[in-house]
Amino acid sequence: MQTFSGLTPARPKDIRLVQIITHTSKDALGQAAAHQGAEAINAAIAARGHANIIVATGASQFEMLEHLVRADVDFSKVTAFHLDEYVGISRDHPASFRRYLRERFAQKLPHLGEIIYIDGDAAELSAEVDRVSQRIAQIDIDVCFAGIGENGHLAFNDPPANFETTVPYLVVELDEACRRQQMGEGWFASLEDVPLRAVSMSVQQILKSGTIILSVPDSRKAEAVRASCEGEITPQVPASILQQHRNTTLHLDQASAALLGRG
Repeated sequence: MQTFSGLTPARPKDIRLVQIITHTSKDALGQAAAHQGAEAINAAIAARGHANIIVATGASQFEMLEHLVRADVDFSKVTAFHLDEYVGISRDHPASFRRYLRERFAQKLPHLGEIIYIDGDAAELSAEVDRVSQRIAQIDIDVCFAGIGENGHLAFNDPPANFETTVPYLVVELDEACRRQQMGEGWFASLEDVPLRAVSMSVQQILKSGTIILSVPDSRKAEAVRASCEGEITPQVPASILQQHRNTTLHLDQASAALLGRG
């Protein structure tokens, strides 16, 4: 098992480990992110006969997933883990990330080895969190597909994120900015409809991934991108911790990259 925690010693402010690639369109962004991910998955399969990945959800992942499910990958040798899920909504709710992953990923890959969903409306939520935590604790993650929230969150780790906990999954409170983003993307009719809590993969668990591939389009993400890439590493901007990961690539479009280099 990997022992690398994802954290490295402090570095001068001008040294960053995240590779940033800006694309001409959201589709080009998604295609490039999927291609990079497919190459990393195939490398893991070639080395060990199997690959373990984390799959994210949300509007930022639409194009990437469209290309990933068509990639030249033997998905029968892939186990996929669910990144996060709302607490208290059913698997068939229009905003359920289980439904999202079924429709946009699993159902398009009939030979997928396995997908481990988070049951956010489990009768015993703590037992469900323990179940998925135990599953992922037993393996190494080769590729994590993710995004960055408008508030800089990573998965559902809203600011101030817990950078210290080593539990793989935890129940988190969703802040108003996060909940407004979910409403703004059309997943919920009103702010009151957006759940107050979610089960999220922890920051430290994400950082254990061998490769992290971020797909982050749209102008509404531009400030979060700037803060995550060029600001200080702080729990107030959860995705800023990725500056310390050794193999993270951030795929942007022109709109989301617009504020980079402006201080």
